[in-house]
Amino acid sequence: MSTFLSPLGTPSSPSSHKTLQVLITSANSAGFLLFGYDQGIMSGVVLSQSWLSQMGHPSELTIGTITALYDVGAVIGALLSAFTSDRLGRKRTLLLGSFLVLLGGALMSASFSRVEFMASRVIVGIGTGYITSVTPVYQAEIGEHEQRGWQVCCQLTTMLGGLLMAYCINYGFWFVDGEVQWRAPLGFQCVFAVFILVLGPWLVDTPRWLFRQDFGGGEGIETTRGLEVLARLRGKEADDREVKKEMKDIVDAIRLEKGQEGTWGSLFRSNGVQADKRFYLAVGIQLMQQLSGINIVTYFAPTLYTTSLGMSQDRALLLGCFTQLWYVLASFVTWYTIDRVGRRRLFISMALGMSLVLVGEAVAIAHGGMLGDVAAVVCLFLFEACFTWGWMACVWIYPPEILPLGIRAKGSALAAAADFIGNWIVVQVTPVGIAKMGWSFFLIWAGFNLVHAGIVWIFYPETGGLVLEAVDHVFTEDVAGIGHGTGLERLQWVRVRVAARAVKESRLRKREEDESRQGLLDDDSDTDDEGITASA
Repeated sequence: MSTFLSPLGTPSSPSSHKTLQVLITSANSAGFLLFGYDQGIMSGVVLSQSWLSQMGHPSELTIGTITALYDVGAVIGALLSAFTSDRLGRKRTLLLGSFLVLLGGALMSASFSRVEFMASRVIVGIGTGYITSVTPVYQAEIGEHEQRGWQVCCQLTTMLGGLLMAYCINYGFWFVDGEVQWRAPLGFQCVFAVFILVLGPWLVDTPRWLFRQDFGGGEGIETTRGLEVLARLRGKEADDREVKKEMKDIVDAIRLEKGQEGTWGSLFRSNGVQADKRFYLAVGIQLMQQLSGINIVTYFAPTLYTTSLGMSQDRALLLGCFTQLWYVLASFVTWYTIDRVGRRRLFISMALGMSLVLVGEAVAIAHGGMLGDVAAVVCLFLFEACFTWGWMACVWIYPPEILPLGIRAKGSALAAAADFIGNWIVVQVTPVGIAKMGWSFFLIWAGFNLVHAGIVWIFYPETGGLVLEAVDHVFTEDVAGIGHGTGLERLQWVRVRVAARAVKESRLRKREEDESRQGLLDDDSDTDDEGITASA
């Protein structure tokens, strides 16, 4: 392990590229596990009589506010990350966020007043904002384009594992009397923050960030730290042809944006790569994720089971565990589909699916009775499946894929902030909405999902299957020969069709390369067989 240690995360000696990829993916996944754990842990805490007594028996509106303060902190953390992550780098931003979660989690579990609890919840949120804004960028910039989606799926599955863990720990401590019932679950998150902090010194920063730090426009860039790290991540020598080509693509992208990168104004200017439009796409997709209504289920599943379905609190917590277990199991499907089906098709089909399921949820709750209750629970399970298949991992990988390198850190951080703003809105209104509107509350979110499917179909290009620098070409390519589309395609933004063609060509090239490589292997095998026969 000592071979990974070096200043600024630059490797000092060769090591297994698979081991390095696993270490980075593990750290990023642990960061998202913290995100999921803190999203789910309050679902049981707010039901604890000990906690309610310690907090002065807050009203439903106050409970919603206390829960939502986590998202307020996350917005602050994401915004701060936008200011600092380009300077600190991907790795050190992750470590900073983990330290803040450790600090806030320890303080939250030791709180004796509402003010202390609320302040520490904000600190945890700030740390989570740092983590969630940088880890998708970190993962996207170190991975190969055929594996980016799958690797981010690892992170999101561990996030769901964090949710499941939170529900199970809540249920386990439900039968323990006293303050430990809620203090122990809140403090347990510190274990994962410590894991990241311990692992951190053995990691490296991304080649793209290192290239940007060392880039001076000269010809000696092949000797920089970025090339060394890139070669290690790919498991090849620094003078390998494929490594050199990938380095050239990265450096060309840096040169294209030279003088504009890192400035706030570059978020709202084209800079020759339509950076402004791509920034709006990144922010929009993360805001739409939260307006799908997922955190009605994530935060308040036990509350839904008790308020809308009349279950006892212990049964509601137990069913909440099974809900999150299903959530985790369903997420593994996306490991297979995200890179094969593509982000765009999953967005559209699953938004339509969530809309239909939420209508079914409203009908089931309105109907009532044993049949209605069973149908309502089934609809919640189906909603989580549709969400994780289309709007979980895809949403977190899309911003770093669609954004150009010069604004990737800032744009991804602000997109994460938009996600948490949407999260805060949903968490704030859900307790009151369920109490006041009942079954009709779900129809609002069904309408949102229907609109989301239309927006994605019109405006959102496919990014799966393209190297990060190839996405730039989608927005710089001359569209004169693309035409105006046929039928309903006339409603689409022309870049959607450009991207579809680029992805098709990329996959065709990949198939031809694989077939060519397999042909060479077969030829070698035939030659070996002939040699063996001759010698015999």
